[in-house]
Amino acid sequence: MPPPQILISAGEASSDMYASRLAAALQKLTGAHLFGMGGPRMRAASVELVADASTIAVVGITEAFHRLPAVWRAWRTLEREAARRKPALAITVDSPGFNFGLARRLKKQGVRNVYFISPQIWAWRRRRMKWMQRRFERVLVIFPFEEEIYRKASVAVDFVGHPLIDFVQAKMTREEFAARFGLDAKRPIVAILPGSRPSEIRRSMPIIAEACARLQSDCDVQFVVAAAPGVSEASLDGYARRGLNFKVVEGFTYDALAAADCAVVSSGTATVEATLLGTPMVIVYRVSRLTAAIARRMVKTPFFGMVNLILGRQVATELIQDKFTAEALERELRRLLDSPEARERQRSELAAVRARLGPSGAIERAADIIAAML
Repeated sequence: MPPPQILISAGEASSDMYASRLAAALQKLTGAHLFGMGGPRMRAASVELVADASTIAVVGITEAFHRLPAVWRAWRTLEREAARRKPALAITVDSPGFNFGLARRLKKQGVRNVYFISPQIWAWRRRRMKWMQRRFERVLVIFPFEEEIYRKASVAVDFVGHPLIDFVQAKMTREEFAARFGLDAKRPIVAILPGSRPSEIRRSMPIIAEACARLQSDCDVQFVVAAAPGVSEASLDGYARRGLNFKVVEGFTYDALAAADCAVVSSGTATVEATLLGTPMVIVYRVSRLTAAIARRMVKTPFFGMVNLILGRQVATELIQDKFTAEALERELRRLLDSPEARERQRSELAAVRARLGPSGAIERAADIIAAML
């Protein structure tokens, strides 16, 4: 009997990471053959990629318009492959802008859909909860408060815990990291995580660079930019002004965060990584003005950063859209750098967030649930 076929779809760097680990667990558990859309990590996990996630990755509502032809091509490719292979299940991982449309197409073929790392529709598109009821047989969530939200909407849901708990750890001490990258472990270090998409980096790095230049004018501080997978060091080096000492590292994000006194973190998965490493942070984000205007009418939560959402109060300062300026970022970084007490208070709050993210083994629990559905 041939192994079961499973379609899996991930549309960005963080979901590619989660999907690759889930794929490996499912292959080990069931012997299934997985195919679909993803990136380099899924390919390394022996997922047969029939569509490339990099062609559709974009942030923002209006910013997505120019990617619509690529989105349609990817939908058609996956729809065609599903019709040919008749998968036992389809697993969508995050990326709701793409995966909602994909699930609708697959549902019409009779494919059973599972959502792993559910979209944050509870924050800004609650009416889409009806779509979840109609299109997905099961939803696997990674944040504790999400389970009750889906249950109240009569969606079959399981809280599996956060996958990053098992994987986020530094391999070097601060002294080892500093020695490797030509830094002084005795001087303050600020880590910068500007995001994984080119549009995020274009919007945030000029502001971050200006704030860092202001700081460096009278503060003996060092800056480390952690490049996300798929982001070239050269593309980030271009933002370093003359005299501004940026050190760009690739593949050492966790070590950079662990070594840092504090960090500038683009809102998203990186805020959870900083939380797990106990790194005090300032959360930043900016999209186009039109996207921001539309989002203001839709977002229903008081915070953007997951660390703040989980505790229901501000743990890390959020500089979002118009509040994200060089002056504001400089001020917040100075506050953290100048006050060991402020850093320690945030570390204590981050530990409380960590305790709510569930025990280790989230990927294995998700794989067990999905395997039982086959």
